[in-house]
Amino acid sequence: MNNRLVILGGGESGVGAAVLAKKQGYEVFLSDSGIIQPQAKTLLNEYGVEYEEGKHTLSLIMTAGEVVKSPGIPDTVAVVEDLNNAGIPVISEIEFAGRYTDARKICITGSNGKTTTSSLIYYLLKNAGLNVGLAGNVGQSFAYQVATQNYDIYVLELSSFQLDGMYDFKADIAILLNITPDHLDRYHQDLQEYVRAKFRITQNMADDDCFIFCRDDEISMEHLSRIVLKAKMLPITQKLIVSQGAYTEGEQMKVKYGEEEFEMFLNELALQGKHNVYNSMAAALSAKIMNISNPVIRESLTSFKSIPHRMEQVAKVKGTLYINDSKATNVNSVWYALESIHTPVVWIAGGQDKGNDYTPLYGLVQDKVKAMICLGVDNKKLHKCFEGKVPCMIDTTSMKEAVARAYELAQSGDTVLLSPACASFDLFRNYEDRGNQFREAVRRL
Repeated sequence: MNNRLVILGGGESGVGAAVLAKKQGYEVFLSDSGIIQPQAKTLLNEYGVEYEEGKHTLSLIMTAGEVVKSPGIPDTVAVVEDLNNAGIPVISEIEFAGRYTDARKICITGSNGKTTTSSLIYYLLKNAGLNVGLAGNVGQSFAYQVATQNYDIYVLELSSFQLDGMYDFKADIAILLNITPDHLDRYHQDLQEYVRAKFRITQNMADDDCFIFCRDDEISMEHLSRIVLKAKMLPITQKLIVSQGAYTEGEQMKVKYGEEEFEMFLNELALQGKHNVYNSMAAALSAKIMNISNPVIRESLTSFKSIPHRMEQVAKVKGTLYINDSKATNVNSVWYALESIHTPVVWIAGGQDKGNDYTPLYGLVQDKVKAMICLGVDNKKLHKCFEGKVPCMIDTTSMKEAVARAYELAQSGDTVLLSPACASFDLFRNYEDRGNQFREAVRRL
């Protein structure tokens, strides 16, 4: 057996996979076409991992028995195509790490809400006194935690890119929150290809596993009607009453699993807004499956603090509220943000477009947005879609400039909303960097 494991990408997931592989006795080589961060290098050196940066040396990569690929690297990159053509298996860090833990795995995906829901479930399980780790698309990498911790349960937020590289991995509880067109640039502009990627979260599930899905999400339901799953099917819905799962009735959320029931008033939930009711239902249902008591569920759903960069209220300046929703990297996320605001909005949007269709936003934008500040290297598509629908459009190329212009345009009682609908990589390192720069600029007003 070829014991050489090559890792492509020296970010959080790649370095975590390298550490785990070393501890499992692999011969490990890590290759990154860009620059590896100093703290990552320190960790690689500590574990004696060979690595290169600024290039991919094929002679060192093509000798691998298996390759772990960072989720950020598309399959169309030359080195990945070479590996596929050579028949060398390419997997994700999640697939690799899953081999080395017997912990129960609660896995969450969806176009929107997955970080909030994952964080909420983690908070719930921690409050119940369980030995639990939070990983995947959030926090420290899954592989690094498997290598260095000993958790009984993992809550894993999974993106479609991570799911693409997963084959034998199995969730004990899988949650699919919703599917809206996103990342279509990575899926040949084919929505069905993206849908199939999301549904990989259900692969390998057995009769005693649980699949939580949104009964109100048309794209999910259309695909679900065409496949067969062994897992227990548990819907969440705000439109129907279900015998098993979670639903709303009047002003209450109700959860039923087996003989167990839980209910609470919607106005008691820490996370307000229609989309957050789905997130809270998914979390409460997961908690019931995990045998967590109703008082712990109630207390957790009441006291949870929202995650950074997701509808985060930064400050009020001269009567104007500034909201950091930098994590809104797709159109649907922005729809939820605008839908939840009931004041005139100065909207900061833009970045690296992912094949976005902005038409679902037109009604909300015309009703609520008084000015639009485009923040990106190329804002042509935003102008094409929104000119004539907002009274004022301005182009900016830095966060400092965007916030300064927003400050000039906003009046007392307005909301300045950073909700970009796009990826951040044209001007920022990631959505966190974008959100942090927004916070900093607002605090300097």
